[in-house]
Amino acid sequence: MCRHILTTAAAVRVRSAGVAGEEEEIVEAKKAAGAAVHGFNTGLSFLLDTPLVGPLLSKGLATVTYVGRRSGKTFSTPIAYRRDGDDIVIAVVMPDKKNWWRNFLGEGGPITVRINGIDRRGHAVTTRDERGRVTVRVRFGAPG
Repeated sequence: MCRHILTTAAAVRVRSAGVAGEEEEIVEAKKAAGAAVHGFNTGLSFLLDTPLVGPLLSKGLATVTYVGRRSGKTFSTPIAYRRDGDDIVIAVVMPDKKNWWRNFLGEGGPITVRINGIDRRGHAVTTRDERGRVTVRVRFGAPG
């Protein structure tokens, strides 16, 4: 039987290879990837708020803050956007790997968008087209 040694922050374990072992490796890889994405998002959000770099990045990047529809917790995440008149449109890249946009399905919900260090409140609505592309339209000054 083949043995693998996995190093974790807590301990070193030896376990047998197999389907269960492969599933455990996948779970650990997903956790590591999630931690990396969280770290990247935290760093990018910080840069967006700095006086020197923020204005350069804010031409197409912003931070959205919203309340989770099930958890009731407040979340913030950096996003790329484009302007469409007074609205902004967020094209969600790899939407099936993300959950935040689901908070704005149906009639949508309130959202705060931080652009150039200024928070703007708006109402966001998510749509998914026939090809699976997801966009979130934020209308500012709308009720919500």
